[in-house]
Amino acid sequence: MTKTDTKSETARSSRAPRRTTSTAASRTSRRTASAKAETPYHHGALRDALLQAAERVLERDGLAGLTLRAVAREAGVSHAAPTHHFGDLTGLLSELAAVGFRQFNAAMASSSDAAGTPLERALARPKAYVAYAQAHPGMYGIMFRTERLDYSRPSLHEAAEASFAGLANAIGAMRQEQISEDALTLNQGAAIARAWSMVHGFTTLLLDGRLKDILERLPEGTTAERLLEAMLTAPIAAKPLGS
Repeated sequence: MTKTDTKSETARSSRAPRRTTSTAASRTSRRTASAKAETPYHHGALRDALLQAAERVLERDGLAGLTLRAVAREAGVSHAAPTHHFGDLTGLLSELAAVGFRQFNAAMASSSDAAGTPLERALARPKAYVAYAQAHPGMYGIMFRTERLDYSRPSLHEAAEASFAGLANAIGAMRQEQISEDALTLNQGAAIARAWSMVHGFTTLLLDGRLKDILERLPEGTTAERLLEAMLTAPIAAKPLGS
């Protein structure tokens, strides 16, 4: 072996350990960074943190962007955590919808409790219905995507039933009668369906931007809330039918 070959071999030999050390340091650094990225939670707190993360992802990225991995990244935990707590995406969406219904129910109950006159109480729940949907369009949307939800999950079933009970009680108060949630007369069912259809339809059109044309034609400053009030209080026909 020539002197040149010997020098080259020595140079390669001296460089090799440095590459190994650098690689090992890099791997250690990545492991440390990964460990720091995962936020430690108590078991019970982790479930709530995952649902909060799911709500943020849903409102920011829409239903298409809501995946188990996206939720894990948002919460800063391992990819396996959502599966461990909810089973699959349907389970996560169902539990998230239950959270939405509870928020929704609380908002309507609070608005009704704060109302003073009978008219204010009658308008309070519909207004709160629309306001919740405007503030949380993603959550509102998933609450009514029945094909994506599992209503056999107790939390979702109970929250949805509570929502219906609130609506039935409100209609009963307006009709000045007690309404049973399990057995309705035709007139009671019609009253509930009419009120729900009106407010839900209004909310859907508003969120989709389909009421913009009507609002632009109304007197300046007329809000969507004022339009809703007029819908709920105005007679269906300007004159009695048949006159």
